Amino acid sequence: MRELVLDTPMGRMSGLRGGPSNGTRVLALHGWLDNAASFVPLLPHLDGLDLVAIDLPGHGRSAHLAPGADYSFAGAVNAVLDVADALGWERFALLGHSMGAGIASLLAAACPQRVERLLAIEALGALADEVDNTVVRMRDAIIATRALQGKSLRVFPDLAQAVRARMSAGHRLGSRLAEPAARLLVERGTAPVEGGFVWSSDPRLTLPTFQRPTEAQVNVLVAGIECPARVIFADPAQPYLPDPLRRERVALLPRGELVVIEGGHHLHMEQPEAVAQAIGDFFIAP
Repeated sequence: MRELVLDTPMGRMSGLRGGPSNGTRVLALHGWLDNAASFVPLLPHLDGLDLVAIDLPGHGRSAHLAPGADYSFAGAVNAVLDVADALGWERFALLGHSMGAGIASLLAAACPQRVERLLAIEALGALADEVDNTVVRMRDAIIATRALQGKSLRVFPDLAQAVRARMSAGHRLGSRLAEPAARLLVERGTAPVEGGFVWSSDPRLTLPTFQRPTEAQVNVLVAGIECPARVIFADPAQPYLPDPLRRERVALLPRGELVVIEGGHHLHMEQPEAVAQAIGDFFIAP
């Protein structure tokens, strides 16, 4: 994959592009605190795609939002549309993993005139919350936001330590990331500084979400995705999206189908051949 840099209204957007220039247009959106390198292992197993994997705002090598701005799914949707506009793509397909699959879900529902197909890995719709948690969530988010000011970034003396930290972070989330996959993400997700390396992602991305939709709102969103959709989930399911709930969501898709593959949360990186087989000709089917 080759480096890609685009100027957009929100700032510089970076990414990776691979496949034939006349292939099916696919925008790939990575997960939380990952980056465009998330799709490097998968691309060699997919044929006929002009695949553009972007670093979402605040991730990888893309610009951070201006001071005082908040990261949100709505903002990410507009950033993805800005990328598509900069590429000259009026119609395109979406490939998303985890948070990127959530963003892709919103975009597919909100802009059916632009999204041809949706392939979602390890997420569908947004993370939901109970109405009763609204005030507590807002209070926690404000406290964390104010406390973040002035905090210094952790400096890793070498990339090997950053790779180990990334692997440990995945383990704490219930899905330990293998070393080769972690290294791909770290090499793109760090920046050199005096004394070593720091994460290049915006520290504001680690803050609690100010507000989340209810499950009822997520259901309406998923049911509003009009394009053909295929959802790939790993077995075992993630704690935040148990198997019964994720199956209920997939069942709401008007033109959707579900594939379950044994593996971890980053199965598209660690088992790219199996995931590519599950994708099959989805993007190029008539």
